[in-house]
Amino acid sequence: MFYQGVLRKMETEFSKPIQYYLIFENDFLNMNQLLNKTLKFDFVKNQCLNCGLDKPIYRQGFCKSCFFDIPQAADWIIKPELSTAHLNKEDRDLEYEKRVQLQPHIVYLANSSNVKVGVTRKTQVPTRWIDQGAHEAIEIVEVPNRYLAGVTEVALKDYVADKTNWRKMLKNDVEDENLIEWKDKLKGYIPAEAQSYFIDNNEETIIEFPVLHYPEKPKSLNFGKIKSYTGVLKGIKGQYLIFEDDAVCNIRGNEGFVVRLTI
Repeated sequence: MFYQGVLRKMETEFSKPIQYYLIFENDFLNMNQLLNKTLKFDFVKNQCLNCGLDKPIYRQGFCKSCFFDIPQAADWIIKPELSTAHLNKEDRDLEYEKRVQLQPHIVYLANSSNVKVGVTRKTQVPTRWIDQGAHEAIEIVEVPNRYLAGVTEVALKDYVADKTNWRKMLKNDVEDENLIEWKDKLKGYIPAEAQSYFIDNNEETIIEFPVLHYPEKPKSLNFGKIKSYTGVLKGIKGQYLIFEDDAVCNIRGNEGFVVRLTI
């Protein structure tokens, strides 16, 4: 049995463990049901997630021309502190930027490989933490726009990491941390304009992933380079598929590739 389609970030459902779904144009697969099964991926072609053309994928599933043109790939996506919609100032598309930036955002602490600070739209809780492979997370502030979340993150990352070590995360080499203590410790470093948005509630979110075997030495797969791969699926964590031979596939890193998946 085979399925074919362009790779996009897996959809997730918050449960114990997390349920993962690979969505193609005309089909979807519950990836949890494929654990311990042999999967074969064959690269078919490129398909930019914006224009749909068969052009080399540059970043984030987009071809180069789309990446430097569309608002979904602008710098403020990665660096929220560059957001300007609250000033009524356009970067690439003010209507889109207002829609995304001018809504509640959460600054949070998550523990995946280590404690890190991050930003996400409130509507993306807990999806953002799942996608990062975090096994626990806690909210710090809830602010009304992306800019305030960004400047808060910039202030806090002087005292805590803002990146995930993907290899440690996949090996489940995680440190035991007290996120409530970290939150209390960082409270005093929140910028003045965001202090009133501090969240007093210390409720932690605990996340369980469907993993039967963690890789000892993760080896990253890129279907645009290797063209074909066959392996036994042993787990899913973050947006990574984990295989028996320690190969791992970051679905987000392979977005924009059309593949044929044979089971």
